[in-house]
Amino acid sequence: MLLNKDQKLLFIGDSITDCERVKPEGEGLFGALGKGYVSFIDGLLQSVYPELGIRVVNKGISGNTVRDLKKRWQEDVLNQNPDWLAIMIGTNDVWRQYDIPFIKDQHVYLDEYEETLRKLIKETKSFVNGIVLMTPFYLESNEHDAMRRTMDQYGAVVRRIAEEMDCIFIDTQASFNVVLEQLYPATLAWDRVHPSVAGHMVLARAFLKKMGFDWNKM
Repeated sequence: MLLNKDQKLLFIGDSITDCERVKPEGEGLFGALGKGYVSFIDGLLQSVYPELGIRVVNKGISGNTVRDLKKRWQEDVLNQNPDWLAIMIGTNDVWRQYDIPFIKDQHVYLDEYEETLRKLIKETKSFVNGIVLMTPFYLESNEHDAMRRTMDQYGAVVRRIAEEMDCIFIDTQASFNVVLEQLYPATLAWDRVHPSVAGHMVLARAFLKKMGFDWNKM
């Protein structure tokens, strides 16, 4: 298990991470971590590794792009002093290119996405024990679908940055692809983007697997 006793694990991203978490500080009781994969991870860590006392914080904000993360990075990441940082961003960077194609000032194209994400990681890496980079995903089985194809390109950027900067890499699209062999995409996400409970469990499982979670413990 990569997480050590009393460490702080912070998640940042868009609505998939947000999932109705409490604002401004997404941690604590009564659903403060939201209804998605972050809360599942916290629940599994508390129930299986209670001796570690891992503090989980959710800083996802619905609608965010990597451009938005840059604006709030100091307050929502650096000032939080996390031991571990998990980033999943890129869905809206891609989606806005397809759902509002004529409002181009809201589009975050691949070059800006890569440059910004790399810069944020570079200025953060020395302050944390580790960074986990999770790819954006699109729950569409057809790899030739336009939005799925673009999302895969952004995922490839995440992989490249993770390799270059020695971050833990999670290919969320690959994890979903296994389930999509059996289930129609709308079963996991009605809009191909916002996962069902099962979809969020796929994300939680992929994350914990990379962190060395022992599924047979206790």
